[in-house]
Amino acid sequence: MTGRVTVVRGDITKQDVDVIVNAANAHLAHGGGVAAAIASAGAPAVDEESRAWIDEHGPVPPGGAAVTSAGPMPARYVVHVVGPVYRSGQDNEGMLRSAVRAALDVSADLGARSVALPAISAGIFGYPPADACRIIADEVRRWLDANGSLEEIRLVAFGSDIADSFRTALRTQGS
Repeated sequence: MTGRVTVVRGDITKQDVDVIVNAANAHLAHGGGVAAAIASAGAPAVDEESRAWIDEHGPVPPGGAAVTSAGPMPARYVVHVVGPVYRSGQDNEGMLRSAVRAALDVSADLGARSVALPAISAGIFGYPPADACRIIADEVRRWLDANGSLEEIRLVAFGSDIADSFRTALRTQGS
């Protein structure tokens, strides 16, 4: 693994990185949580470009990604990924891993060196936060081991509980 993984407690919209990742829904309707914060901070560009993306491509499937500019935020791009709405009887972990990979693959394709990633699906999508953080941190490590093209991935948490879950996940992995 060549990239550095850090945990940052703060506002993802203020991260000075190439890409911020949005935990989005399939229609890129940024109504709550991380998505609402990103849409507000990136207004009006993020909303306008999101609507245009949906008009051209249709809904983003789980594990899929869409790209917009970041508007006036410090980042250059927003990569919108759709994680799973947590439900019993579906492959929640596989879907979450797929969303993380999609975010990192698209970021690398954009030529990014740094990415800020939230706790995808751990909010209104109902994924148990500690499990989501463990899976996200593990998939980030796996992706870096296989690809290594990103210099920094920030696991960004607005609250201390998610930040602590990310830190615990990284410690458990031996970082």
